[in-house]
Amino acid sequence: MPQFNTVNAIDYVLIALYFVIVIWVGFYSAKKNKGTADFFKASGQVPWFMAGVSSWVSGFSAFMFVAAAGYTYTHGSGALVIFTSAFWAYLAGYFYFAPMWRRARIAAPLEFLTKRYSPSTTYFYTVTAIVPQIIGIAQGIYILCIFVSAALGFDRQVFGFAGLSLTGLQATMLTVGAVMILYSVVGGLWAAVLSDAIQGVIILVMSVIIFPLSMMYVGNDGGFVTGIQRLLHELPRDYLVPSGQPVEPWFLSAYLLSVMLGYNVAWHFAQRYNSVPSERDAKKMAMLGAWLSLLGPLMWVLPVMAARLIFPDMHALWPNLKAPEEASFVSLAMLLLPHGMIGFVVAAILSATLGQANDAFNWLSAAVTKDVYVPLRKRLGFAPASDLHQMRTAQLTMFVIGVSGVALSFVISRLGGAFDFGLKYYSMVGPGFMTPVALGLMYRKTPWWSGIASCTAGFVLTFLLFGLNVWPEQAYARNVLSAAFGATLVFVISAFFWRPEDPKSASAIQLDHDLRTPVVEDKRPGGHGAMQVYAVIGNLSIIIGLVLLACWFVPATRVAPASINVLGGGLLVAVGLVLRWVARPPRTAPGA
Repeated sequence: MPQFNTVNAIDYVLIALYFVIVIWVGFYSAKKNKGTADFFKASGQVPWFMAGVSSWVSGFSAFMFVAAAGYTYTHGSGALVIFTSAFWAYLAGYFYFAPMWRRARIAAPLEFLTKRYSPSTTYFYTVTAIVPQIIGIAQGIYILCIFVSAALGFDRQVFGFAGLSLTGLQATMLTVGAVMILYSVVGGLWAAVLSDAIQGVIILVMSVIIFPLSMMYVGNDGGFVTGIQRLLHELPRDYLVPSGQPVEPWFLSAYLLSVMLGYNVAWHFAQRYNSVPSERDAKKMAMLGAWLSLLGPLMWVLPVMAARLIFPDMHALWPNLKAPEEASFVSLAMLLLPHGMIGFVVAAILSATLGQANDAFNWLSAAVTKDVYVPLRKRLGFAPASDLHQMRTAQLTMFVIGVSGVALSFVISRLGGAFDFGLKYYSMVGPGFMTPVALGLMYRKTPWWSGIASCTAGFVLTFLLFGLNVWPEQAYARNVLSAAFGATLVFVISAFFWRPEDPKSASAIQLDHDLRTPVVEDKRPGGHGAMQVYAVIGNLSIIIGLVLLACWFVPATRVAPASINVLGGGLLVAVGLVLRWVARPPRTAPGA
């Protein structure tokens, strides 16, 4: 039985430090929020590199390190086919979707639906998306806290809070949820982007370290190369060569379609592309996301494949988990990393899920405020809401959504394991919503009602086939492909009813003109959203790095020596210094 390094006081200090940083980022970002333009899209002044890292981080969460780790442990190299597929989606973003979203010239993501289709479409999408988004937030919190409560060692403990008796898992969900709500409500999109950036730094450094460590452990005294050779010689051929579900044609085609939609027309991506100064910056952030999505999974998938040799019986290690293979990555971390870095990894997993949930908060509150509350208030005869009033409404909406997500995480079902649940859930709610958005962005000559009709058709066909239990052996592919087919069919039919002379077609015609007209690049200095934000991330990286360097003195083991803390701390300090150098003010010419 391997000897795990369970979390101790040193790890708690680092985790607490991360929580303090996240909350501080929220309040720091609040100073930048002068109005809704800042709160919802950072006034279009986010540097492209930071926006690219933010979009990459928002594409995964604890799901990648828990549920996806379990999928990799089971299926092997086929997981690389699945989890690097975002590379192709980002390339599509680079060549088409990034500049199109920038040209859409929208202040809030769902404003696109009002321009392309009608205000009714925006109301329809907002109302119908609230419950699925809250369920998604709750599921993310639940998956995250399974990992965190187990890693912290109090998953079986019971805590008293406000007269209630909470399990360790429930106490974790309550604490994590409170932090998530606080920094999201206070900071808006600036908080999301800044926290995503520090999360990206943490995750990359953690991945760079744990990848070679796992290979060297497998190689014993032979080192990294010997570890790779052991993987090639001792793992089964069907584990090393992509096989099974990951390369099954129906599953793979449905997964690629879902990823293509999710990484190009999901609302938080539309929001990111509108947060940078220019089309060129939007394309740069898409290309950065592409390369990160290709290289990042290599550093996560290969260590988990090594875990098949290190932990051949995950059930014996984690007998209380319904899907023990989902603990493969955290098992590696607790075996190979010393105290200090253990807390660092917990913070990394926390950071990824907090960032993803923040994105859901932001676009949904923007939609409810800009596209539902403001027009409805006007229709009811009230005075127009001021910019400050709208921002406060958005913050209240974020708070309600966050509390609802945390509450639902207490009761959400765990049927089928995290990865299976995630696949089934998102296959039923994602494509139906996103297909009309993608189609409407690419082709603009359909009537105002085509968005609602297309979306409805996708859901009706999906749930009809689900209710009839058609093709149950390919439930995921059935859900994705039926939603896309139903939505596309009705969209194409609706094109025959397009009437450009209809007054309701005016906004779609104007949008078509906008999408054909490049955005004029703003040559002015970036102001409060400019390069100085790199210095903020650099300073935070240096702080965390110095804490890890101080962990050189903590007790360690032969397998997980304290020198690993020094390596991680050194990398973070180096990254911080580079970011501070990037953010340095330009030199003034002599005599200027």
